[in-house]
Amino acid sequence: MEQYFFQTARSIIAGCGSLERIVEHLQKLGSLESVLLVSQPFLQSSGTLDEVTNLLKSGGIAVHWNTDVQPEPTIAQLEELYGAIAEIPCDAIIGIGGGSVLDVVKLLSVMKTNSLSVREMLGTDLIPNPGIPTVLIPTTSGTGSEVTPNAIVTLPEEELKIGVVSRYLLPALVILDPLLTLGLPREITASTGMDAYTHALESFISNKANRFSDMFALESIRNISASLLQAYHHGDDRKAREDMLIGSMYGGMALTCAGTAAVHALAYPIGGKFHVPHGVANSMLLPHVMEFNFDAIVERLALVAEAMGLQSGAGRQRDAERVIEQIRLWTQEMSIPQDLALFGAAREDIPELSLAASQVTRLMGNNPKAMTLDDIGAVYGKLFH
Repeated sequence: MEQYFFQTARSIIAGCGSLERIVEHLQKLGSLESVLLVSQPFLQSSGTLDEVTNLLKSGGIAVHWNTDVQPEPTIAQLEELYGAIAEIPCDAIIGIGGGSVLDVVKLLSVMKTNSLSVREMLGTDLIPNPGIPTVLIPTTSGTGSEVTPNAIVTLPEEELKIGVVSRYLLPALVILDPLLTLGLPREITASTGMDAYTHALESFISNKANRFSDMFALESIRNISASLLQAYHHGDDRKAREDMLIGSMYGGMALTCAGTAAVHALAYPIGGKFHVPHGVANSMLLPHVMEFNFDAIVERLALVAEAMGLQSGAGRQRDAERVIEQIRLWTQEMSIPQDLALFGAAREDIPELSLAASQVTRLMGNNPKAMTLDDIGAVYGKLFH
């Protein structure tokens, strides 16, 4: 009999206004006298960090800040950030922000308790000691990083992104408050929403898909497909924002069980070399990779069509085709770029990109069909218009 494995955050609190109860939930982690709050400058200017700081101080907890997190951070940026916070006394680290902030907090936590460099952590299960407790509070609905044992690091010299995977990256507490996502700009709502959808869809068609991941993936797909455009066009819709935040979390849980596949493997090189935002890279690649995989995943895509309410009445193959059509319609309606040349790439870059993607074996091995260098190059070729 097949066996399944699943792990996620210790505690998850969700719902509008859940941030207001942060002290109550922190107290369940033990005696916390001092915390480090890590974020980005725009959340400081929005007043969000002041709000959290006041809540913590009202509970008798001392608060230190660092808002120097860069989007999609490099090893050098991580190490510089750690140098700035290494001597700050804290019993926990709280991350408030998008996926980059959450990934950085996970890594800072284990850097405080392990003598390894960030480069020595790259890979799976290479961190020997638990970190200090972390609290992750996402302000975008995209990465699902708050519930995964993964953190992504950019390697500029290799023009690539690499994952650190360890059970010690899982947080002690997650707070999912949709109110924190109400002010997201449309382009971020679009790219992060498509990122979350990609996590769910790739997990569902992954070679490692199982009964755990299928449950999370389909529920993620239901939530996101029902609310993505509503959240995009009506950013103050609390129901849509909650659906997206929960959908993103379920997508993170699905990829924790099953892993993503070729879409992410191909996205990492174009993100590393041409700085294409991760959600945009996934959006570009998703329909083309699904078309490549199509004959191997018709039945799976037909189930996705059911979850999305796209049944055609014309058979399983037509239902499966409608999923890919809907992906294209989403990216068109949300004005997500679909031409890699807009980011400075040229067709002459395809061989180098293809080789880099082929070496992301952790993810390529999850793809339902093996991809040769020519196959990968053909997909990249469709990103030029």
